[in-house]
Amino acid sequence: MRPLYLLLLLLTTLYSCKDASKPHIDTKINEEAPILERTSTYPKALNAIFKAHGGLSLWNKQRTLVFTIPKPNNPETHTTDLKSRKDKIVSVDFEMGFDGKAPWSVDKNSEYKGNVEFYHNLMFYFYAMPFVLADEGITYGETTDLIFEDKAYPGIKISYGDGVGTSPKDEYFIHFDPDTHHMQWLGYTVTYSTGEKSDNVRWIRYDDWMSVDGLSLPKSISWYNYEGRQINDRRSTVVFENVQLSTVSKEPAFYARPENGKVFVKEE
Repeated sequence: MRPLYLLLLLLTTLYSCKDASKPHIDTKINEEAPILERTSTYPKALNAIFKAHGGLSLWNKQRTLVFTIPKPNNPETHTTDLKSRKDKIVSVDFEMGFDGKAPWSVDKNSEYKGNVEFYHNLMFYFYAMPFVLADEGITYGETTDLIFEDKAYPGIKISYGDGVGTSPKDEYFIHFDPDTHHMQWLGYTVTYSTGEKSDNVRWIRYDDWMSVDGLSLPKSISWYNYEGRQINDRRSTVVFENVQLSTVSKEPAFYARPENGKVFVKEE
C-alpha cells in the first residue's frame, strides 16, 4: 500500500487543521503492540468493519472512484483508479495526478505551491476508509479504546513494513462503534517531512456516511481539536459531493501526464 502521505503543513493550509502546539499524548498508544490474530486475511474486528460498510468483495469489484470537494471558487474533482492507484485532480487553478510512474501537475490560473507528491492522492486515502486498510504491506496491532462523550470506541493499530511507500513510519488508528462496527475515528501521525516517528496523533471523525452503490462512504469528515487522546471540539470539516463508483476503468490516457505537465521531483 502506498501510505497516506500525511503532511501537516498542507493540511494546515487546505483545511485549517494546524495544532497550536504539540500536545502530550498518552504514551500507551505508541507502545509496541501485540499483533492481532487474523481471521482469514484480516483481523476479525476489521472484517466486521468491512462488512458494516458494504463488504470488501463489493468494494473490490469497483474500478473507478470520483468525488468533488466543493471548495469556494475552486472545487476539486478527484478521480482514482482503484486497482492501479493512478489518479487525477482537476480544479479551476490546477490539475495534478499520478500516471503510474511519477506525480505531475499543470498550473492553469495560478501556480500550485503545495507538495504534489503529498497531495495528489491524500484525499482519496482519507475518503476510501476503511477499505484502503485492506491494502498490502500493513501490520495490524492492538490499541486502547478511544473515549468520546462517555462512549468507548475499540480500535486497531495500523503500521507498515520498512520501505513501504514514502512514509513507512506513519501510524494509524481506526476506531469503530462497538454496536454497529461502523468506522467512527481515524488517528494518524505525520512523519513525511522528518522521517522520524511521532507520538502526536491527530484525529478525524467519521460519523457522516452515505450509501453509494451498496457501499457506505463518507459524506463528510471532520478534524477535531485534541489533547493526547482526549478529543475536544470540532475544528474543520471537508465535504464530498458528486460521488461516483464504476466497475469500469478509465482509459490510460485519462491519467497520462499532459505535454505541459511538470513532473514532481523530490528534493534530496
